[in-house]
Amino acid sequence: MLHTDITPGRTVFIDGRSCLFFSGFSYLGLHQQPEFKDNVTAGIARYGTLFPSSRAGNLRLSLYEEIEHALSVQLQQQAGVVFSSGYLAAQAAVHYAASRGQLLYAPESHPALWHRAPVIPTISREAWISETVSKINDQPDHTYVIVTDAVNPLTSTIHSFDWLRDIRRKVMVLIDDSHGIGILGPAGQGSVHFLPATDQLRYLVTASLAKAYSIEGGVIAGHAADIAAIKKMPFFTASTPMMPANAYAWLNSIKLIEKLRLSLQQNITYLLRLTTGSQIHNPQGLPVFVLPQTNNQPALVDYLAERDVIISSFPYPQPHSKPVNRAIVSALHVQKDMTTLQQFLSEFGL
Repeated sequence: MLHTDITPGRTVFIDGRSCLFFSGFSYLGLHQQPEFKDNVTAGIARYGTLFPSSRAGNLRLSLYEEIEHALSVQLQQQAGVVFSSGYLAAQAAVHYAASRGQLLYAPESHPALWHRAPVIPTISREAWISETVSKINDQPDHTYVIVTDAVNPLTSTIHSFDWLRDIRRKVMVLIDDSHGIGILGPAGQGSVHFLPATDQLRYLVTASLAKAYSIEGGVIAGHAADIAAIKKMPFFTASTPMMPANAYAWLNSIKLIEKLRLSLQQNITYLLRLTTGSQIHNPQGLPVFVLPQTNNQPALVDYLAERDVIISSFPYPQPHSKPVNRAIVSALHVQKDMTTLQQFLSEFGL
């Protein structure tokens, strides 16, 4: 277990040592950008540290409607609603989805999407897809709700959703795109760029705003009727709104976000080129590089830490899960950082 007294960026200080930081999830590195921090500061100066009222109160802050509109446009949906965290948004979304039909969970669905301790399938995703399509097509419309992540950050996988075209009944599809929004798609719209559009599919997209955008908050976007219904739920009416300064900073950092997304893609491409032919796994160009660990080797995380390089390595999603070694690239990294990482990984034998 490592400890630090500062928030990591490109580097992190541990026991007085400056170490390269290839962990965490601030993919665009906004939390360390002076321009973004200035926007947060300006937001605090204008709005204070919180909006001291329920979103359902008789006094509304128009800023929330501005960011909800902007995010729904980005996610190519009719309407959106923001929450104070991605987890709260996901829970609100899945509780609403449960009122629309029986939940059909995809394998390895993130715990943020869990509703009443569900049984998550342990079969392969391919087998689950076949089973799910048959089940939906054999039942009346709106009987089921598909629940799935768009991206698996543990395996560095973008899930394919072409199979949704085979569904012949009207069905809601709840998708968590926390690791796709702001990164994937030609305009950073996330995995919605890859989702098929048919008359049978009704999407409800939820995402954390922390992963790419470095702000504590979450969003749900979908059909206007679904969002209106969610805004009547206690998850929305009884919860504290997201920090207004976060919404203000995001709305005023669109050009910076576009610039950093390009930098992130360049860094991913560079490290992919450096690791060509190695055992390092990143088949779809995500900022997540999965690092294999065999039982007959010393712990990779310790090997790298001794060389002042910190990677992500911890049990997830459950405390008893097997640790997964990953190197997370952000827009903050420079080429010499990735060259250093590749050199040590090569010396380790990867």
